[in-house]
Amino acid sequence: MQFLVRMDVRLPHDMPQATADDLRAREKARAHEIQRAGKWPELWRVVGRYANVSRFDVDSADELHELLTSLPLFPYMDVEVTALTRHPSKLDS
Repeated sequence: MQFLVRMDVRLPHDMPQATADDLRAREKARAHEIQRAGKWPELWRVVGRYANVSRFDVDSADELHELLTSLPLFPYMDVEVTALTRHPSKLDS
C-alpha cells in the first residue's frame, strides 16, 4: 500500500537545546532504518518549514501507524496521511 504523508514538526519553544538535538539525532537514525528497510522510499523537505512530504510503501495502514509512532519526533508532529492508488492515465515505465 502506498501512502503520501506530510509531517509538520512543532517542538516546544522552551525545550532545552540538548533535548531537541538528541531527539533530532534519534529521529535521523530511525528514519534511516525505515528507509533502508524499503518502507520509506521518498522523502522531501518542505521549503521554509520544519516539515516533510514522504511516500511510504507498506503492507497495511497498521504498519504505517507503527512506523510513524516509532519516530522519536512523533509526539511533536502534526501528521496528514493520504492513501494512494495507481492512476489509470499514468504511462507505464
